[in-house]
Amino acid sequence: MKKKAIFNWSSGKDSALTLYKILQENEYEIETLLTSVNSQYQRISMHGVRIELLEKQAELMGLPLTKMMIPEMPTMEIYDEVMRKTLLEFKEKGIDYSIFGDIFLEDLRKYREDKLALANFTGVFPLWKKDTKALIEEFLELGFKTIIVCVNEKYLGKEFVGRVIDENFINDLPPNVDPCGENGEFHTFTFDGPIFSKPVPFELGEIVYRKYEPTNSSSNDVCKTEDSPYTYGFWYCDLI
Repeated sequence: MKKKAIFNWSSGKDSALTLYKILQENEYEIETLLTSVNSQYQRISMHGVRIELLEKQAELMGLPLTKMMIPEMPTMEIYDEVMRKTLLEFKEKGIDYSIFGDIFLEDLRKYREDKLALANFTGVFPLWKKDTKALIEEFLELGFKTIIVCVNEKYLGKEFVGRVIDENFINDLPPNVDPCGENGEFHTFTFDGPIFSKPVPFELGEIVYRKYEPTNSSSNDVCKTEDSPYTYGFWYCDLI
């Protein structure tokens, strides 16, 4: 019998490659995709992708989707409480595993595993410690297509957002940028590949700049980096 699992789906390339590998291995039964959604803007947290495109991804993959609604700029306490309640609901359905596309951020994995343990869940990390250059090359070789929807201006300029990842994109990345953007340099939306029945249709919208204001909480931000998340702004490419 397959192990029942939830799949933490960001809509981007690492999630897509991880899901592909999980489906190929046939060890886990994916009960649902789980995606954090900004309840105010109805967009995927951090990525800024419209909820309609997220729903279309799930439809074209033939998988159920659970949207975990998060308020705009949540404190760590609020985020943890929403996640705790969500995990306990899944636990009541006999689900024991939670799958992630993380690659090498040790503190992020520890955070996830600590929170999962509180609900008696086990984390699964199929891409863990894999070489990121090899992963992005494998991703492209498998026929996946993904577009840059958000970049952190600390690492990349406006000209990178809205580009589809290919060899030219990889070659254009500065030396300090991870090929998979694992340090939060950029985020993606995957719209084609072997896990989809057909490409996800969309059009390019406007490019906007946004800088976030800190919350009143003393806790660290959910998507923390080595700098304060408010030190730098982000460029977003809207997809319609």
